[in-house]
Amino acid sequence: MKEKIDSIREKLLSELEEINDLKSLNDLKVLYMGKKGPISELSSMMGSLSIEEKKEFGKALNDLKNEVNNLLDTKKNTLEEAELNKRLENEKIDITLPSTKLHVGGVHPITKVIDEVEELFISMGYDVVEGPEIEQDLYNFEKLNLPKGHPARDSQDSFYITEEMLLRTQTSSVQARTMEANKEKTPIRMICPGKTYRRDNDDATHSHQFHQIEGLVIDENISLADLKGTLEIFAKKMFGEDRVIRFRPSFFPFTEPSIEVDVTCFKCGGVGCPLCKGTGWIEILGAGMVHPNVLRDNGYDPEKYTGFAFGIGPERVAMLKYGINDIRNFYTNDVRFLNDFNRVIGGDNDASK
Repeated sequence: MKEKIDSIREKLLSELEEINDLKSLNDLKVLYMGKKGPISELSSMMGSLSIEEKKEFGKALNDLKNEVNNLLDTKKNTLEEAELNKRLENEKIDITLPSTKLHVGGVHPITKVIDEVEELFISMGYDVVEGPEIEQDLYNFEKLNLPKGHPARDSQDSFYITEEMLLRTQTSSVQARTMEANKEKTPIRMICPGKTYRRDNDDATHSHQFHQIEGLVIDENISLADLKGTLEIFAKKMFGEDRVIRFRPSFFPFTEPSIEVDVTCFKCGGVGCPLCKGTGWIEILGAGMVHPNVLRDNGYDPEKYTGFAFGIGPERVAMLKYGINDIRNFYTNDVRFLNDFNRVIGGDNDASK
């Protein structure tokens, strides 16, 4: 028996020397360790041996199996290392070569303006609140002091889905929802950015879909002075530290008094130029003190609480700030416009500089 074991070992060693790839090594392993291999044949011969012979032969056979496995594993590691080194040599990369320039996108101007406004108001302690774009007439109009039949509804020609459901015409609906949801009727300080929809003919300055950022503050002893201070901070942040704002009387059903807000022209500094049509002022948003009816309809006591609200149009801010003369550029996904715009941001044409 010992002679057979020695013969198998010597033959394996000889054949291992000739192996140069992993497939041949695997075939050799199957040949020696398989069910029909010489080692399995030796195992089947143990039945004819005496007990003493079985002990001696079994030990020698196990030693052979361990030795064969070790030899095969060592050969496998050697071949794998050689194969890896060969692949690394063939796939060597010259890191001194210039890289391929990747064309990457940039932040859309509307997104940039919304992000800047959110960052500013969050730093002032405001919450950012969202609401549904498919809205109930109740929140879009009635709780904002626009009952059915109110003439101001016509100016916001709406996309109705049913008699009571529509695509929201203003993000002010989120203000109504927030006031109603505040069961404790504690103070509120919030903005609500989002998309809005109105039946409008698309042209250079109008779109049937646009964005709004509505702001709302409710607390005791809130006044127009608080509103002016807040909007001055906004104007300086978005258009430059030298900006001054002014209020002009206006009308909105959900605020009283209502105002239009102008900012000194950031191109001419208020002297007068084509951008501001020679006036030195540019209209940027509408605002006002929250109407007592709106407070009352949403559960706040107008004898105790006052508040202010304002509505910012991100498209208008972006057009003024970055010198964009056609609102349709925001929605056509023209890569040339987006690339040009991204070059403008941070450059000499950035009105915020």
